[in-house]
Amino acid sequence: MALIRVEHIDKSFAGRHGSINIMHDISFDVADSDFLAIVGPSGCGKSTLLRLIQGLDRPTEGRVYFRDAPVEGVCSKMAMVFQNFALFPWLTVSQNVGFGLDALAWPPERIKSQVERYISVTGLDGFQEAYPRELSGGMRQRVGLARALAVEPSVLLMDEPFSALDPLTAESLREEILQLWRDPELPPDAVLLVSHNIEEAIQLADRIIVLSRRPSHVLADVRVELPRPRDRKSAAFYELTDRVYSLITEGGGAAPVPPAANGASGRG
Repeated sequence: MALIRVEHIDKSFAGRHGSINIMHDISFDVADSDFLAIVGPSGCGKSTLLRLIQGLDRPTEGRVYFRDAPVEGVCSKMAMVFQNFALFPWLTVSQNVGFGLDALAWPPERIKSQVERYISVTGLDGFQEAYPRELSGGMRQRVGLARALAVEPSVLLMDEPFSALDPLTAESLREEILQLWRDPELPPDAVLLVSHNIEEAIQLADRIIVLSRRPSHVLADVRVELPRPRDRKSAAFYELTDRVYSLITEGGGAAPVPPAANGASGRG
């Protein structure tokens, strides 16, 4: 049984001159223990697809299933890490991390213990009473990650979580994400990462769904069979980068950053 099934998804939005079709007939499965990346040209609907999977939006046609049950609303077994951090500026780090736990009706002591655990796991010790404005971008993204992990989701959705960070901070967080992913004591069962950066996707993921330009469809489901840790300077890494890049450019549409110019990097 697949953890997630995306079956024949179409998504359209109303435009000034009629309906705008964003994606067409998108299908793929996500298994337990998958680390899956979604790449494609700008505007192809990668972030929209994550929202459809979590149930934050509904497809025009098709269905998303979680453990064989249709996703009819926001799925509580999934959590999202956003590109722009999406923290509550009036709440402290501890309060932001614990925000999603309040809806679970847990006893206060259990919430406190859970918050403390994931603050520690994500390297936020000492910043419990700080406010987002007092934190660097990397620390704010750690808060977003801790908040997502604290609800112990089966699926962690990450929408370009490193793109607002400087290269060194982004690289550090990619390595920490992989360390968390390898820890069997920590959630989630699967990770879905949206990225505009091909090298980042290859560094982190075991599978890459390659989307075409709008209206997007699946160009390829590429397995990344490189050993970890992955050497971005190896011929095999470069060849896979070039393959994915070629799929996108030959599929049409605006391309992501060419392989030679990519500054990114990022369970096994």
